[in-house]
Amino acid sequence: MALPLPPGLTPPEVAFLCEMELVTVIPRQRLEGLELLGGPSPPLNPPHRASLPLWLALLLKRQRRANILPPPWLTTLSLTALLDHETEHAESFSPPPRLPPAPSPTTLPFTPPFLQSSTAEAPPDALPYHWLELGEMLLEGASDDFEEPDVVRRLLRGLREVRMAKLRRGVEVLDAAGGLQMNGVGGMELSEGRAFIGGVIDGLRKINASREQARRDRDREERENGFGGTADDDYDDDEMDMR
Repeated sequence: MALPLPPGLTPPEVAFLCEMELVTVIPRQRLEGLELLGGPSPPLNPPHRASLPLWLALLLKRQRRANILPPPWLTTLSLTALLDHETEHAESFSPPPRLPPAPSPTTLPFTPPFLQSSTAEAPPDALPYHWLELGEMLLEGASDDFEEPDVVRRLLRGLREVRMAKLRRGVEVLDAAGGLQMNGVGGMELSEGRAFIGGVIDGLRKINASREQARRDRDREERENGFGGTADDDYDDDEMDMR
């Protein structure tokens, strides 16, 4: 008998979706465009840049047909600034990239993977939804395209630890009546913390359900014993006796 699948996307599934993110490549040879499921890819003509899905860019990189240009937020300067922002603002996460305006009032704005938040035109001060997995894939498959790959890898690790610690602190103060502010949290972070966060929320729901059931049982016992007042009535009676 097959075991039930866990709720939400698993980390490998999130990494698979990340491969559809667009990145900027610098072709090393001329290549015709390809008809892909997501639409035709642009023809490659050195030395002109082009935006390709991450999986295709990594394939061309392994074949030595193109180099990958890291996005502006994946540099040592930008990652250092983002790490400082995450450290200074303990109650919130770095803001995500701004959505572009919709082409018309009847159409929705672009969303990942169609939002070009990891290309060369991406903002340097915002982490996209797939920042963690995309950075790890680029460092693994195209480390020679980075100026300081070891420093970038260390900054990514530090940024991940700071944000995960912040996420755990948010769960610690979570109550069933409120919520957890998760604006700017990435896809891999949600996938890795889903089990922990979901377990805390389920535990709070069970505690509140048991408290509510105990309150109902207490009210029912009081009604059966002929007491229909409240704590305020007891206070008023005591005050009258003192007078």
